[in-house]
Amino acid sequence: MPSCLSVSTGADLRVEPVDAVLDEVERALQAQLDRGTLVRKRRSLGARTDRGTWLRVERRSFDKIGTQGWNGTECAALLEGVAKPQWLRSAAWRQPGDTVMWRVDETDLLPGEPIGSSVLAIEPALSDDWWRAFNRSLDALAKQQTQRIATPDTALITQSSVTEAIHCLLPDGVDATVDRWLPAHADLNWANMTGPEFCLFDWEDWGMAPQGLDAASLWGNSLAVPPLAERVRHERRHDLESRDGKLMTLFVCAKILAPDAHPEDPRLEPARLMAGQVAEELRRG
Repeated sequence: MPSCLSVSTGADLRVEPVDAVLDEVERALQAQLDRGTLVRKRRSLGARTDRGTWLRVERRSFDKIGTQGWNGTECAALLEGVAKPQWLRSAAWRQPGDTVMWRVDETDLLPGEPIGSSVLAIEPALSDDWWRAFNRSLDALAKQQTQRIATPDTALITQSSVTEAIHCLLPDGVDATVDRWLPAHADLNWANMTGPEFCLFDWEDWGMAPQGLDAASLWGNSLAVPPLAERVRHERRHDLESRDGKLMTLFVCAKILAPDAHPEDPRLEPARLMAGQVAEELRRG
């Protein structure tokens, strides 16, 4: 029986002092940061430099680095046909006296602003051209070759992790065996894409994953805006209507419906409804 435990979010760079880290970044890459442009997320920082580039800084504990390393942004530089900022250089260092490491990656500036927070509450104004570029990039990504394994929420996605999450959601169970693994961004949300020109960034977690992980993740992050969630399902129907896409829908629903979910999260009820519908479809075969 799987243990359905809440996921710890760990340290939060949105509230911790970061001046010393930013000083180290400037020394490592010999660049001055425009600290007025600083963007703080839970496990990463970002800011513009005096040479017209962008620096992204991430902290990760040793147990979240593992044998794969954490050079996803650098590895993504070789991806073809995907709209993303060009990678330029990086540096990494160990936090003295602690079991964490820091990494900074320098890239070109984004062509626009992030569309919003990771989970949207208001429908964004996205053109048909934006959706076409979105689809071209995701389709191109799925055709790449890599030995990397995706790390959504910094954890390797495996058959056992998929099975455990789905069985936590559905104790009566469905066959959670994944058939097809394809390259995925693995952190596809509205804070990691730009508009009005489409660009996909923050590539530290990309790698092989079950077909439909990205589509299901973006759908889950859109559930508070039903027309947007439906648009995502329509645009990525090839992925989401596949058997593996249905499993990834359940995988995402399991995260939304986790024991520590906020009771007023507007995504809870649509996630419950979709989980029941998809489970029934899978059981019918």
